[in-house]
Amino acid sequence: MTQISLNGAAHSLTDGSTVADLVHTVTGRPINPDGRPADGGRLGVAVALNAGIVPRSLWAATPLSMNDDVEIVTAVQGG
Repeated sequence: MTQISLNGAAHSLTDGSTVADLVHTVTGRPINPDGRPADGGRLGVAVALNAGIVPRSLWAATPLSMNDDVEIVTAVQGG
């Protein structure tokens, strides 16, 4: 198991997990290799890994490692 920090809380992942796997776990929606949801809808999330933004197109190719700091931010409507 790999231990990361997800939005400031400890989180366990299967070894070899990627950013796309984590987004799938958090949102409950399957993610295509290009970072778009498999259901064709809008996802409305952004991912930062160790204080750097991970482009959606790289989610499936970005592995998560022990003690990584991940922030997943969800867009909300309003102001």
